[in-house]
Amino acid sequence: MPTKLKIAKILRWIARIILLLVSLFWFVFALLSGAEELGGGLKGIIMNSPNALPWLLLFVFVYVVWKWELIGGILITIFGILTILAFDTFEHLINFSLISLPLILLGIFLILSWYLTKNNKPQPYEKS
Repeated sequence: MPTKLKIAKILRWIARIILLLVSLFWFVFALLSGAEELGGGLKGIIMNSPNALPWLLLFVFVYVVWKWELIGGILITIFGILTILAFDTFEHLINFSLISLPLILLGIFLILSWYLTKNNKPQPYEKS
């Protein structure tokens, strides 16, 4: 296997696994944080569930990543950029480093993985 394909495979799997873990973490965090203030228990979780919708969308994008790498990479990168605006993460370096930057980098990993794979596929034999 050529080196570029090995690098593409490593980037692809790093991005997929980390995105799955990140989306799960932020979804659970958003679902549970604030639920205590809204009555606690299942009622508080249900009332707080709209806070988890952006991270549910990230789950959908992670699914797209597994099916269509380039489209998923673009969506993840855009989602990471939108978190800068939605959560104002650019004002606080720690928030930017924990929320937006990983998503942007993982989206770029996927785009790069797609690019490396696309440009290394064997070309069909041409007759002269």
